[in-house]
Amino acid sequence: MSSKKETITRLDSNYMQQYDAYIERQKRKKQRLIRRLVLFSIIIAIAIGSMAAYHFNQRELQAEKLEQYEQLEEELTTLKKEEANLTEEIELLKDEDYVLDIARTNYFFSKEGELIFKLPDEEPSY
Repeated sequence: MSSKKETITRLDSNYMQQYDAYIERQKRKKQRLIRRLVLFSIIIAIAIGSMAAYHFNQRELQAEKLEQYEQLEEELTTLKKEEANLTEEIELLKDEDYVLDIARTNYFFSKEGELIFKLPDEEPSY
């Protein structure tokens, strides 16, 4: 096929100048719209990113606090058991026979006429 040359010439009339100005305004409007949309998208992306980062930080903090809470709960149960044991021991120490029995076993106090033999805790070598 042969190449055709354009034979249409452009008229330089008042209407064409107005039309060209209108087209130029439309291009600028479209360009401003695109810039505004890009700017708005960037702002939205930054906002969503910061909210996501804050959310993940809060989840991490909540997990740490939950772990700390469970650890403190375990410590509380052991302390309650220890308190129960100590109150039981206090009640036992109010009994005079129990105190005398402890003195006899731990400090080698004896009743009259009683002999105490201390046995070694080690295994014999034979």
